Amino acid sequence: MPILRAFARPMVASIFILQGYDTLRRPERVAPAAEPVVRALTERVPVVPAKTEQAVRLNGAVQLAAGSLLAVGRFPRLSALAIAATLVPTTLAGHRFWEDDEEKDQAQQRIHFLKNLSMFGGLLIAAADTEGSPSIAWRTRNAAKTARREASLVAKTAKTSGKAGAKAGMTSGQAGKAAAKARAKAAKAGAKAAKAGAKAATVSNLVTR
Repeated sequence: MPILRAFARPMVASIFILQGYDTLRRPERVAPAAEPVVRALTERVPVVPAKTEQAVRLNGAVQLAAGSLLAVGRFPRLSALAIAATLVPTTLAGHRFWEDDEEKDQAQQRIHFLKNLSMFGGLLIAAADTEGSPSIAWRTRNAAKTARREASLVAKTAKTSGKAGAKAGMTSGQAGKAAAKARAKAAKAGAKAAKAGAKAATVSNLVTR
């Protein structure tokens, strides 16, 4: 797979590098066709330049830079996503086949539209390619699952500790009651012994008289 990516990425990026460079140098070639799309974008996205030629240049610059990064394998997922974003206005500006009256022109523009649609799908696949590493979505789900498992374990441990504490408390209470009873019995026995001693002393006094 690493060898496949090393060949596939430059192949995917090549057309965008060349097209982006050409658009960056000569924006006037595509500016008339792009004007309706740029006008609609500037109303919704403030960062898009109001002048059509500047917007076209910006689009070309993104394609050139992102295509070059994709070709050499630097930030490939982000680069593929950036190119895919530029491909949407490019396709809408240059290949509106439904507006052509001539059947031949309409068929030709439909082919270009579908070609760009296919490249858009390929770029989305490239943007989702994690190169065998877990995706952010998988890591998020796994982290949530691990957190739930740990929370369940903590709850079970706390429950077990609570039961053990309650049992120890009951045992301690019973031991305390037994100790209290033993003390009471000892006190009672002491009292009886004292009473018997007092009687013995009385009898002794009577005898000695």
